[in-house]
Amino acid sequence: MTIWNKEIETMPVAAMQELQLGRLQELVARVYRNVPFYQEKMDAVGVKPADIKSLADITKLPLMTKQDMRDNYPYGLLAVPLKQIARFHSSSGTTGRPTAVAYTKNDLDMWAESLARTLVAGGLESESVFQVAVNYGMFTGGLGMHYAAEKAGAAIVPASSGNPVRQAMLMQDFGVTAIVVTPSYALHLAEAMQAKGIDPRGLSLKSIFCGAEAWSDGMRLEIEKAFGVNTYDVYGLSEIIGPGVATDCRSQEGLHLHEDLFYPEIIDPETGETLPDGQVGELVITTLTKEGMPMLRYRTRDLTSIERKPCACGRTGITMKRVTGRSDDMLIIRGVNVFPSQIESVLLEMGATAPHYQLIIERKNNLDELTVLVEPTEEGYAELGEAGMRNLEKTIQNQLKAVLNIKANVRMVLPRTIERSEGKAKRVVDNRKLA
Repeated sequence: MTIWNKEIETMPVAAMQELQLGRLQELVARVYRNVPFYQEKMDAVGVKPADIKSLADITKLPLMTKQDMRDNYPYGLLAVPLKQIARFHSSSGTTGRPTAVAYTKNDLDMWAESLARTLVAGGLESESVFQVAVNYGMFTGGLGMHYAAEKAGAAIVPASSGNPVRQAMLMQDFGVTAIVVTPSYALHLAEAMQAKGIDPRGLSLKSIFCGAEAWSDGMRLEIEKAFGVNTYDVYGLSEIIGPGVATDCRSQEGLHLHEDLFYPEIIDPETGETLPDGQVGELVITTLTKEGMPMLRYRTRDLTSIERKPCACGRTGITMKRVTGRSDDMLIIRGVNVFPSQIESVLLEMGATAPHYQLIIERKNNLDELTVLVEPTEEGYAELGEAGMRNLEKTIQNQLKAVLNIKANVRMVLPRTIERSEGKAKRVVDNRKLA
């Protein structure tokens, strides 16, 4: 079984759009009636629920941002009485006040449904042993994955994050066949296992599910090379539901977005203008069925594109490209737009470098200066020697200049010296005083 909900995941386009429109109209009427924030925002642009007569009319509705959520923290966006809320989660961001998310019992059921589709697309089945190696608690990853795997019928090893040696022991002892981790932690786990003399390719693993941070195709190849299994990109964000908004299938030709639950748009991040299918822009999502804290046209800040094309797996819905970066994580250095994913792609093409790096940005003599800390692989370090390391620095520096159109200082550091993360990797340290 590779499709969890065949009726929905292979639904004809016309039927899907009819379902979406009915849900959108009901949602808009409900939040206008029950959430003062939405009523005020809609009144300010002169739109009423009755004005939503087609899916195209969604562009009449105002866009929503993370700041709106912070301004209404924690209960200002509830669309149901507090007594109907079954659980709270919050964002895992490291800056500013977190964003709170509220779920009714039906929301939790819907979340488990969307994530069950995700996990089954990556090969999870009732015979699977599934290790949850992401945080439980306010972060949506642990509990979300736990209940979805339970719904799909797998046996669960609730390891949470941290302690790679213990993670490896659990994987060996329980014959774990699937695991969920952040991409950076997957590589950290492989390193820790190799240091203990454990071959990551000798486990019972069949699938690795990765999410919570953007990762390049190069990093995907590194993880798959280390473990010898397929990886599956799990896209989601706590403001919408948590992980499970979209996912890879075994074809790995785009992430299948669960569009009966989450209506996607792509906009120009600067103008807010809707972009055509296939064009890269910022993903905007409307939660079509969410009860506790619905989101209307929420700006995710994630950069991607969407399109509808046949997939070998049999799914008929919209697919989105893997997220390449975030419009608000874009670095402006000497007037040039720079995304960490561009730098990661260059590093992973080098062969002798490990997929661990850090960007240090400083302002010297009123000019921005970018320094890229790079680790060689242990094999590369042994082969290169000191002179080879310096030559590799120059090679990477020249390649980065060709890609970024700005100079970046490259400094090779010893293997395993860049701090590893148990959650989202801290790739950027911006020491400029920009205020």
